[in-house]
Amino acid sequence: MRSTNFGFPRVPPTSSPEPAPAPAPDEAAAEPSPKRRRVGEAAEPPSEMGEEALERLRGVVRDSVGKHLYASAIFLADKVAAATGDPADVYMFAQALFLGRHFRRALHLLNNSRLLRDLRFRFLAAKCLEELKEWHQCLLMLGDAKVDEHGNVLDQDDSNDIYLDKDAEDHEINIKSAICFLRGKAYEALDNRDLARQWYKAAIKADPLCYEALECLVDNYMLTCEEESELLSSLQFRKEDGWLSAFYSCLISKHEKEYIVEAKFKELERESSSISSSSSGETMKNNIDVLACKAEYYHQSGEYQKCFKLTSSLLERDPFHLKCTLVHLAAAMELGHSNDLYLLACNLVKDYPQKALSWFAVGCYYFCIKKYDQARRYFGKATGLDGTFPPAWIGTGIAYAAQEEGDQAMAAFRTATRLFPGCHLPALYMGMQYVRMHNFKLADQFFTQAKSISPSDPLIYNELGVVAYNMKEYQKAVQLFELTLDHTSSSLNEMWEPTLVNLGHALRKLKEYQKAISYYEKALTFPTKSLSAFAGLAYTYHLMLCQCCGGTALLNLD
Repeated sequence: MRSTNFGFPRVPPTSSPEPAPAPAPDEAAAEPSPKRRRVGEAAEPPSEMGEEALERLRGVVRDSVGKHLYASAIFLADKVAAATGDPADVYMFAQALFLGRHFRRALHLLNNSRLLRDLRFRFLAAKCLEELKEWHQCLLMLGDAKVDEHGNVLDQDDSNDIYLDKDAEDHEINIKSAICFLRGKAYEALDNRDLARQWYKAAIKADPLCYEALECLVDNYMLTCEEESELLSSLQFRKEDGWLSAFYSCLISKHEKEYIVEAKFKELERESSSISSSSSGETMKNNIDVLACKAEYYHQSGEYQKCFKLTSSLLERDPFHLKCTLVHLAAAMELGHSNDLYLLACNLVKDYPQKALSWFAVGCYYFCIKKYDQARRYFGKATGLDGTFPPAWIGTGIAYAAQEEGDQAMAAFRTATRLFPGCHLPALYMGMQYVRMHNFKLADQFFTQAKSISPSDPLIYNELGVVAYNMKEYQKAVQLFELTLDHTSSSLNEMWEPTLVNLGHALRKLKEYQKAISYYEKALTFPTKSLSAFAGLAYTYHLMLCQCCGGTALLNLD
């Protein structure tokens, strides 16, 4: 016969107790009859639930939340809150409801608690409204406040606010910082990106540990490079948070010189000793977030092979680190590694079908194999899933440009410019489109706009040099091409081979033939060995020969 114990140990049979003597008739009459409870009526809390029992139940609620047993947490927290009516227990009950995704019920409980003066209660109620996508009501719940362009909160009437949990303030993110961040998310969801940017700045200023606020500002390109530096310098870190200041500094260093970036990473290693154990900073040195920042710098510097090698090793350690995955995608596409892109795209679509990054990866694969129609389709799907995903908008524009569809490319770049005011790439690519149309004045305007956003990107100076060359301003072109090489990292790579060729052309126009030859030869040291470099070198030698022969060059047919 099949066992009915389901693997649990058998329970020994209970022995029959001695039959109790029947009560006397007068004793039976003296006992009160049990009170009949109506359906739906809450049971009275047991009178014997003392403080020790309540504290045990609170501990069980916290443990249930830690084990993600939210139904148990809700059940027990409800009983504790009913027994005590203490604000802390009511908040614990509301928190359990929120984690169990009972947002309406949690909101109802918080509204009826008459404790919304407590910032914790108000913030949790606003989080419920955030999950319900009721953004206007979320802002009303958070209260009226104004903020200036620099992230300083103005005219905030908090005289009636209270915060009951004072004991944890030294070990948590400032509640006002969290409220500012939630305001920013609400305004961003309502497409008011200017106010969203200001509230994100207010959040990170209120508490530098609120990393999410800085992440939104940086990843969504809400600030220019200069504004990022100003914001970072205005943050007030605690003495023990020097490592965090160093990490933020590495996070925003995208186009700095190599020795500056390396110095910042060494500073991070030194500062991280305050939170590291016996390894004295070794843990932070090998942290994936830190190395992902370094990989992004390699990509921006054109060190695609070095970037790809680093991101490959990082993804072996953590295959689901999405920031590193994005940099890995970009490096693989630059190197033409279509097989890697295909495998990565398949895994992302399987694991994250609702994320824009997954379909962006599919678009990258099709772009790499030059199937631009399919690439556009999947870039468009990515923007449909997340309209604030910058790479998808830029990828859409580049895919259109690859098919000579300039109008659609410009439309995509304009949208990206509007959505991401701190990203210089859309303005840069629009300028390139105008160069292709031979509209050099408009191209110069867009390149200048890109320069105002990111003045340290060497590619901008190369494009400005191309405009000056086409407008026959050869001396200015030489200065801009030299400025391009000055802004690159200490070691030139093949990404900057066209700049060397361009500089050679401009010097040839100024009849500085020896200098032109030196730059042509330097360009030919790279594996690309472009035809333009060979042609420019040959033509320069021809011009030198003409100059030596008094304007007449003879061909030796032998």
